[in-house]
Amino acid sequence: MFKRISKYWWCQLLGWLAYFVVNIFFAYSFAGDVETSYVINLLLIIGCGLLATHVARSFLVRINWFLYSFEAQMLLCFALTISSGVVLYVEYIIIGNFFRHSWQQRGFTETKTLSELLSMFIITGIWWLIYFVWHYIERNGNAQVDRLKLESTVKELELKTIKAQLNPHFIFNALNSIRALVDENPKRARTAITELSNILRSSMQVDKAETVNLENELNIVKDYLALETIRFEERLQVRYDIDQETLVLPIPPMMLQTLVENAIKHGISRVITGGTVIIRSHVNNMQHEITVENTGQIREDGAGHGFGLQSTRQRLSLLYGNRASFDIHNKNDETVEAKVLMPLF
Repeated sequence: MFKRISKYWWCQLLGWLAYFVVNIFFAYSFAGDVETSYVINLLLIIGCGLLATHVARSFLVRINWFLYSFEAQMLLCFALTISSGVVLYVEYIIIGNFFRHSWQQRGFTETKTLSELLSMFIITGIWWLIYFVWHYIERNGNAQVDRLKLESTVKELELKTIKAQLNPHFIFNALNSIRALVDENPKRARTAITELSNILRSSMQVDKAETVNLENELNIVKDYLALETIRFEERLQVRYDIDQETLVLPIPPMMLQTLVENAIKHGISRVITGGTVIIRSHVNNMQHEITVENTGQIREDGAGHGFGLQSTRQRLSLLYGNRASFDIHNKNDETVEAKVLMPLF
């Protein structure tokens, strides 16, 4: 039975019960006795207050007050305090007259009307203040929990997808290249197997941390490019421009790998004569700037806007909010530049 009572009604009943107990306690403490008329008046106020606040609360729920701005909610709280206080007083006078003798009948123009109205305003003001503060804290708490759950889910899904996104064509091409090297250059074949193993191991561990040091990510990228060099041979040239101080800076795992893989897939592989990939990492204006340049052009068929690059934008947004940015564009008629900016702190 009690489980069917909503949290709102529990608060209503317990709140007004507390109001009754506190008033009885102070009345007994100061007067040494509590008259029956005082108890009846107190119960009358509680009944009228329960009715007035419930009706006002029903109106409030109907207009979806939680969608209003904070300032509008404060004005609404003030208006409800005044209006429900007036309604409470009117109910108290009218309903109370049914229980009073003719010589005890009350009106609205008595000298103590103002003081009683003020008392009603205090009662309803406390009620509405508790109501708004309760819901404000509850909504903020729920919103924060929902946001954290959403971010956690998005991160988990993205990272798992990134793991599954490791280009199977790259793996097949790498295995074919290694097979060709087994007889021709066994030593290089063993090295290539180690490089492929490092890449696969890194992709399997990508969900264990939100960030990794640039140095660790760069080592995986070098292994990847070494394998691609076997396939492209002299068609692929790689240059590095890395500030040593940036090697310890954190970046999202597989981010640089994604940018370099995009440069190979949509840039170098589409140019008959091949081209160059340049990886840069510097600190500019208190930001970590990473750029990947490659020979080629972004075309109108959607290159540059695939899953990997969209995932890069989303992961940067989740980790750094609007303090980080990612952009990819044609730097000139022959080169594409992908640039990532991340805050140092």
